[in-house]
Amino acid sequence: MNPISQLLPAWKSKIFIPIATIIAGLVLVSLITYQVTKAEVTVVQNGEEEIVATHANTVAELLDELNIKPSKYDTLSHEEQDAITAGMTVIYDKAMPVEVTLNGETKEYYTTADTVADFLEENEITISEHDNVSVDQNEAIKNGMNISIDQAFQLTLKDGGKEKKVWATEGTVADFLKNNEIKLGKLDKLNLEKTDRIDKNSVIEITRVEKVTDVVKETKDYAVVTKKDSSLAKGQEKVISSGEKGVVEKHYEVILENGKEVSRKLIKEDVKKESEQRVVAVGTKVTQNTGANTISRGTAPAGKTLYMKATAYNWNCATCSGSGYTSTGINLKANPNRKVVSVDPSVIPLGTKVWVEGYGYAIAGDTGGHIKGNRIDIHLPTLSAARSYGTRRVQVKIIN
Repeated sequence: MNPISQLLPAWKSKIFIPIATIIAGLVLVSLITYQVTKAEVTVVQNGEEEIVATHANTVAELLDELNIKPSKYDTLSHEEQDAITAGMTVIYDKAMPVEVTLNGETKEYYTTADTVADFLEENEITISEHDNVSVDQNEAIKNGMNISIDQAFQLTLKDGGKEKKVWATEGTVADFLKNNEIKLGKLDKLNLEKTDRIDKNSVIEITRVEKVTDVVKETKDYAVVTKKDSSLAKGQEKVISSGEKGVVEKHYEVILENGKEVSRKLIKEDVKKESEQRVVAVGTKVTQNTGANTISRGTAPAGKTLYMKATAYNWNCATCSGSGYTSTGINLKANPNRKVVSVDPSVIPLGTKVWVEGYGYAIAGDTGGHIKGNRIDIHLPTLSAARSYGTRRVQVKIIN
């Protein structure tokens, strides 16, 4: 064998080993250099922090390495074209979808806000203390959260006759009553149906209805019974029994609306005391006037004849002046037995001498507010005589 051919493989082997070693060393050095030259960056993704070693030149390249694809709603602490520097902190928050139903209309939002309050402020959604919000404003935002908001408005409430403005949110009349703790009585009236929807133009009117019982005590008039008495002069009356009024309790069902009575119905009567009859004796005896204080028919003289309604009075009656003087100046207080009649001057002129059946001759010397037309009022010397005279139809003669 050729010695040279034997030496060649050995030489090749010796040459190859150092070259391979050199290449491996270069690769190792390159790897070490690659790792050493990486920049360390702190990445905070949706609140979770990690340290990342990267050869990325820009924030966009870093996000691409981390398979993060920002949307227009997401929050990024740096611009995507910003250069990566060792020790920098990149904060990325992915926006979450949130549905807001405002007064019945739903709209989708994307947000990176921490709380509901932050979200509302971020989107310029104003909430008042009277609004109805479905979630607490301090609650953390959740992915796919639904926030329902009913904004309040003022409507007019008329309750029991009193009017005021009250805050309300969208719903029915029944919802409004419940939310405001307004209770209706069994008889109360409502101007709207409970199922009606309300808005700022609504007027809710409640009529408060009460049914009460009113007990009223009333007097019951007595009956007047007349009895003929032959011992009394004809036309003369005498009270045998004065009579007494009865007492009855009347029970009424009264309907009140807003405190005012609108109807009254009598439901029963209780007689507490029966009335007692008034008994009056009426004279039938024909007598002659024999004294100043005695009423008598006498003999009818000649003259113009009138038939008039007659009553009696005394100068000291409750409605009289008390002076005792008539309208023509006759002093009946000093002369109680003087025969004077009160007349309507348009029928019997004052000063006329008359004859009155059962009374005799008299002077038309007085007037009275209730003496009108075909009526006279005769003066008697005592109040008791005047009271017992009653009312009679008498013949009157005009003498002169």
